[in-house]
Amino acid sequence: MVDYLQELRFGLFPSPDAAAAARTLELAQVAEVSGLDLLTVQDHPYQSRHLDALTLLSVVAARTTTLRVALNVANLPLRPPVVLARSTASLDLLTGGRVELGLGAGAFWDGVVAAGGERRTPGEAVDALEEGIEVVRAVWQEGGPAVRVEGRFHRVVGLHPGPAPAHPVEVWLGAYGPRMLRLTGRVADGWLPSMGYADPDRLGALTATLDDAARAAGRDPASVRRLYNVMGRLGGRGTGPRLHGTAADWAEQLAALTEEHGISTFVLASDDERTVRVFGEEVAPDVRERVTARRAGDAGAATRGRPVVELGPGAPPQPLAEGEGAWDESTRPRFPAPEGASYTAVQQAQPAHLVEVHDHLRSELEQLRGVIEQVEAGRTSVGQARSEISRMTLRQNAWTLGAYCEQYCRVLTTHHTIEDVSMFPRLRQVPGAAPVLDRLTAEHHVIHDLLERVDRALVGLVTGGDDGLPGDTAPLRAVVDLLSDALLSHLSYEERELYHPLAQVGFQ
Repeated sequence: MVDYLQELRFGLFPSPDAAAAARTLELAQVAEVSGLDLLTVQDHPYQSRHLDALTLLSVVAARTTTLRVALNVANLPLRPPVVLARSTASLDLLTGGRVELGLGAGAFWDGVVAAGGERRTPGEAVDALEEGIEVVRAVWQEGGPAVRVEGRFHRVVGLHPGPAPAHPVEVWLGAYGPRMLRLTGRVADGWLPSMGYADPDRLGALTATLDDAARAAGRDPASVRRLYNVMGRLGGRGTGPRLHGTAADWAEQLAALTEEHGISTFVLASDDERTVRVFGEEVAPDVRERVTARRAGDAGAATRGRPVVELGPGAPPQPLAEGEGAWDESTRPRFPAPEGASYTAVQQAQPAHLVEVHDHLRSELEQLRGVIEQVEAGRTSVGQARSEISRMTLRQNAWTLGAYCEQYCRVLTTHHTIEDVSMFPRLRQVPGAAPVLDRLTAEHHVIHDLLERVDRALVGLVTGGDDGLPGDTAPLRAVVDLLSDALLSHLSYEERELYHPLAQVGFQ
């Protein structure tokens, strides 16, 4: 059992069906507003019914603002590594660093040959992949020496490198056999198997081979990201290598994969909109909660008996806006912090978990503000939007913004309800905490009123004006500024004043 303590991510793996291109793009937007982090597509250039994978990812990236995109995985026998490297770097630059690169050695060789590629043995395919990775990474070293790779399968002589991607693009390998796993451990940034080919019962043995290779190469196995393509049916029974049961059942199954095999990125193969929404809105947050709690528990168990250490709450972040939404700090009760208080690591994990939850809310709020800016920029650049295509684009952007706002408001309301009903009653047993809890509850109500104002502003935006375009974003921008100011101040106040109560009695 091993958890590499990597950041958890969740993604979508839709079908690149050319006959349902519009559905795929809609699913991408649903994935984004549902809170997913990543969208990947398979790459089979010989498949006549599929959209070209890189073209599809480019359009998905243009239609979204936060989704990362990746090939799952690139068919290297039909993708010359120099061209693939430059295509990937170009898309990463154009998206502001939202691209990763999945690579495969090749399969379905009849199709590869039919499309003009060479048939290779399994050993040759692995060797060609290793050469291809060397070429790709050398091309990304803009300003470096000329690219020279004298390989058996790939030969590059004196090519000027560049462009460099916007961020260090990770190379993930789809690997199952011993040679591919050893290659992954030696050179890859991530491992990307699929549940259909490597069911959970096999992951332990495959992981051991990969980790041994990483250590032999002088690498920390935890430096290799662990991704997993998963499939399942909500409400389905437990038959075969797939997720089954309710959303909570899915969350428990995925959390167990993190705890037992170190999987940190789960990519769901699905074309069903409801399943995608549930995966993003219910399953993913639940998995994060379960894994965070287990990691905190493990940290506490590992440090029991060690000396206590001093740790205090950090300074609150600065609010994003000033004005109506600002709280008067002088009116806020303070918790009478015990002088010289010290807490063990397991006690410190309780307030630290609250900060983790709040940091997710802060991150989502920043993304919401980014979507508003994109819609504002789109309307400004199009001007009067005389063409129907421009009008449709702006209406679609308004729909995306509305869905994103609604999702954020729902998540925030749920968070505050859980605090009021489950956490605060327990903390009231701590002497001196009641005035702080009363004030926090009152602030929850004020924030709820701001969320209702966001909803009213959304109605005005989506309803639009006489020109058939979405309405003015200024009212929405104003109320989101107020929400940002109030919420960021509230979160910091809560973290500061509940630090000691949470360390003393915990969440449950």
